[in-house]
Amino acid sequence: MQLDIERLIADFGGPGQLAEDLNRLFADEPVTRAAIYKWRERGSLPLAQLNKLAGLAVSQGKRFDFNDYLIGVGTGAEIATQGPGRNSKMGNRLYIFDTTLRDGEQSPGASMSKEEKIRIARQLERLGVDIIEAGFAAASPGDADAIRAIAEVIKDSTVCSLARANERDVRAAGEAIKPAARGRIHTFIATSPIHMEKKLRMSPDEVVVAAVEAVTIAREYTDDVEFSAEDALRSDINFLARIFGEVIKAGATTLNVPDTVGYAVPFATEAFFRELIAKTPGGDQVTWSTHCHNDLGMAVANSLAAVLGGARQVECTINGLGERAGNASLEEVVMAVRTRKDIFGLETGIDATQIVPASKLVSTVTGYPVQPNKAIVGANAFAHESGIHQDGVLKHRETYEIMSAESVGWSTNRLTLGKLSGRNAFKTKLVELGIVLDSEEALNAAFARFKELADRKREIFDEDLHALVSDELSSSREEEYKLVSLKIATETGEAPVASIVFLAHGEERRAQSSGSGPVDAAFKAIESVADSGAELELYSVNAITKGTESQGEVTVRLALDGRIVSGQGADTDIIVSSAKAYLSALNKLMNQEQRLNAQALV
Repeated sequence: MQLDIERLIADFGGPGQLAEDLNRLFADEPVTRAAIYKWRERGSLPLAQLNKLAGLAVSQGKRFDFNDYLIGVGTGAEIATQGPGRNSKMGNRLYIFDTTLRDGEQSPGASMSKEEKIRIARQLERLGVDIIEAGFAAASPGDADAIRAIAEVIKDSTVCSLARANERDVRAAGEAIKPAARGRIHTFIATSPIHMEKKLRMSPDEVVVAAVEAVTIAREYTDDVEFSAEDALRSDINFLARIFGEVIKAGATTLNVPDTVGYAVPFATEAFFRELIAKTPGGDQVTWSTHCHNDLGMAVANSLAAVLGGARQVECTINGLGERAGNASLEEVVMAVRTRKDIFGLETGIDATQIVPASKLVSTVTGYPVQPNKAIVGANAFAHESGIHQDGVLKHRETYEIMSAESVGWSTNRLTLGKLSGRNAFKTKLVELGIVLDSEEALNAAFARFKELADRKREIFDEDLHALVSDELSSSREEEYKLVSLKIATETGEAPVASIVFLAHGEERRAQSSGSGPVDAAFKAIESVADSGAELELYSVNAITKGTESQGEVTVRLALDGRIVSGQGADTDIIVSSAKAYLSALNKLMNQEQRLNAQALV
């Protein structure tokens, strides 16, 4: 890998001008004209000097991407004559494609109701996401209905539906996105040898025909059509260039190159994108996209490598939620591109102050907590324990912080509401948070619960409201089980006893049981009536906010006959929230509608 030093120096005005500009900007580290001539003779330059060039470009208002000057990358001879700067569709805009509502929902137990999907979609729109993949329309009538509902309320973001490369799926997607101000159909088919032979049982020629037909049908509904080659990073690059060239002719405007199984490594991903773009007929007229899974822990790194290789759309999810080990985290991709403009030279349309609110909402709705040391959105992401770090931050923040907590939304979670706040103030705050309740009755019920919470908790935060509304939406739906009251008797050295009253199939039932702890006793009391036969796979408790008065948010994951569901409950009493969560999970198990997950594309 070499740099085209001659062109790089010329773009900065030649050796004399470059030396003068560098010395003016970096007076303490002068660079002579002779040194610049040596760079040209050697065909390389020190990394420190490359960083200075990036800083100089920023000061002059120029875009600088050192990848534009790389030559001899990869194995294709064409790459030497086509870098990312020569793709007319690339530019300096990076599009963010969020698939939390589709791929994220494929996480075990993370299925969402239509109302929950709409809440998350509204927050993604506030966040500034360019494309929201709202679901997989052909998977179930419920999924299609949710996509249609999201398409009706979202105005600023493009609403997208996934579809396999067959007529039924594509038409289902087309019908679902019809109400959207901007709609996209995202169709896919596998292209790796192992997938074509073992899963599809199709020849490469048949796969090409199916892809072209799917794109052609999709164009009947929208001009915005994305095509994905499932398992692309394990596919033959010449076959990919062929199939991508054909779907471009058919009208595809975005081409996605997914690392479906999380197999890729960054340097190879960058080279792969460069070679593929160069080899694809018409590749300079479309937007290239990347979608990476995190099986080896490199989803974000591979996504960023793809961007360096020419991708201008990143497919990702809030908190990295997704199939198996998850996807590239939206928050990490966005902040990496923003923080390292000297490397990427790209802009997104994301309002970074909405990142933390989006993270907390998704965590609340899905029951997937964010680990404390998670980058950007973890509770410890901006905490400094080391005395040396604390001293440095106090003296000058940037000694140990490359971004501020406020820049990603950490400082704006305090509510000014309390027990004396009125209904109108409460409603206004819900609107600010992007929470829309369907009726006055629902608003009144939520306000009553807010007042009840305010009596028990002096400080109320945005997270409390999200949890409260989630609880209210759950209780407002028809449920087989609903908590009425709970009494726990516990004493050191004695087995705890739970006495519970709950509605079961519309009838009030009472039960009592002992257990190894108060939560175990409560669950056994519920099961003595419900007799579900479900296996408890996960029980977790997280404090929603700080302080001893914080609500405890409990997630319970149950498995029964191959189905996995998650239930959530929130209360200042964690035993009560545990019982609510268990009953919530039972209600989902009782719901006979089976959700068909999309294939683990992308």
